[in-house]
Amino acid sequence: MAHELYTRTNQKIYFAGLALENWRRAEEKGAMNAPGLIQAEREASIFHLYGALLSLCHEIAGYYRLPDAAAPRAELLLVRSAQSSSPSPELTELIEMAEHSETWLAQLLKAHGGLFEPPRAPLKAKTDPTMPLIEAVSVGEEIPALGRDEVESWRRNLKELALRFRESLTEW
Repeated sequence: MAHELYTRTNQKIYFAGLALENWRRAEEKGAMNAPGLIQAEREASIFHLYGALLSLCHEIAGYYRLPDAAAPRAELLLVRSAQSSSPSPELTELIEMAEHSETWLAQLLKAHGGLFEPPRAPLKAKTDPTMPLIEAVSVGEEIPALGRDEVESWRRNLKELALRFRESLTEW
């Protein structure tokens, strides 16, 4: 069973790498449809990285025989209440990273959640007759799109974490 879980995690990390490679190619080509290809590969890489995280959580939960070992979402295992029944150092580390918004893991979880939000029209301010007709606008106010280098660093971090956790989870 453990090797099957290892394979799932490894496959998801591998597929995330393929999506990142396709993303790089789309950026380099600069074709007419490049923005669409880049967005599709960005979403694919986030999707696969989340799947790898979920598989890693399953590996840990299965090793410690946690009751929610087959949870359908990583967020169900990355809460303090999941730790109360059977504490594990690996899951505790993941939970702590998920709780701090500046960590790569919390950003991955947020990006994955963003994949399921419906598109929204940009918010427009209501017209106020007392405001001037012409107003200066800063281009820097736009939220930058998630970059390939950042997602690649998430992939590396997740891979290193999986390898390190597997060393401690190995039964002799």
